[in-house]
Amino acid sequence: MAEAAERLLDASTLCAIATVAPNGGAYINTAYFARSTNLDLVWLSEPAANHSRNVRSEGTVAVAVYDSGQSWGKPDRGIQLFGSAWEAAGAGAADAKTVYANRFPDYLREDVGAFRFYVFHPSRLKLFDERELGAGRFVIARVDDSGRLSWEGTEIYRSGRHS
Repeated sequence: MAEAAERLLDASTLCAIATVAPNGGAYINTAYFARSTNLDLVWLSEPAANHSRNVRSEGTVAVAVYDSGQSWGKPDRGIQLFGSAWEAAGAGAADAKTVYANRFPDYLREDVGAFRFYVFHPSRLKLFDERELGAGRFVIARVDDSGRLSWEGTEIYRSGRHS
């Protein structure tokens, strides 16, 4: 399960970050991300952006990563992660920079000025990989602070019914 999650996170460099605004409204943003060994995700963003303000205000975040080269009717795969995020500071910012630079070394040559690193730690995830797990099978797991997964349940979707 952990290896499948890591493969899914490594399959794409982009993620969709869903945040909640202080007024309860939903907001979504796409960003390049890198993952740490404990399944934390790191992205670089402008602190004044809506999603960055929402992270500072609420901290509740959901992230989706999927292989965008998929075709209808072929085996699909993707991962949804649910947890909390924060703007990295101090030693956490240095760690986030290392994780991000390991995946995107060209970033070091860019002037990112006011941008800051954000760290997301999932507490739950839902993954599907039809080649590995079977058609319509979604595995749900808890994620501890070290990134270790523990199976929580499996949902199976078939045309016309849900198990």
